[in-house]
Amino acid sequence: MKPTIESIIELFTEKGSQSYGAEAVSQLEHALQCANLAEISGQNHELITACLLHDLGHLIHNLGDNPAIKGIDDEHEHRAIPLLHQMFGSAVTQPIRLHVVAKRYLCSVVPEYWESLSAASKRSLELQGGIFSPEQAEKFIQQPYAQDAVQLRIYDDKGKITNLPTPNLNHFTQFMTASLISPIK
Repeated sequence: MKPTIESIIELFTEKGSQSYGAEAVSQLEHALQCANLAEISGQNHELITACLLHDLGHLIHNLGDNPAIKGIDDEHEHRAIPLLHQMFGSAVTQPIRLHVVAKRYLCSVVPEYWESLSAASKRSLELQGGIFSPEQAEKFIQQPYAQDAVQLRIYDDKGKITNLPTPNLNHFTQFMTASLISPIK
């Protein structure tokens, strides 16, 4: 896949109808819901873009719709980074790279967070390393873009509502375009 906005749209068009793991939404619905939450919260264009693209790694692996159910961590937070890094700077790619560990962080520092997770998210958390120790949590949150990753994670957890109306994918191209590291689309 050549990394362009058009190729990202094409990937969502071709594979976005896949189920989002064991959740009741598709990959595309989840991406749109997350980006929409970021937009209506007044986030910057980079974080809106990161929210839209945070699970792109699920669409580029060949592990099936729900590898977590088979006990496989698909490491989706890393899979799309080489492609996305060619288009976007750290303000987009680092929250994506860190959004899985942000779940581990939130479980460590917010006692009620674990209970708020869906069953599928709890299952994947165990595959992703489990809850951080206090020391791991402190080390995580000190990283650049960790706060953005935590915010992305919160939108990620909320973006799983069946049949929720959102703007379409074309609406979010403006944020991807504004986030490009070069004017070439």
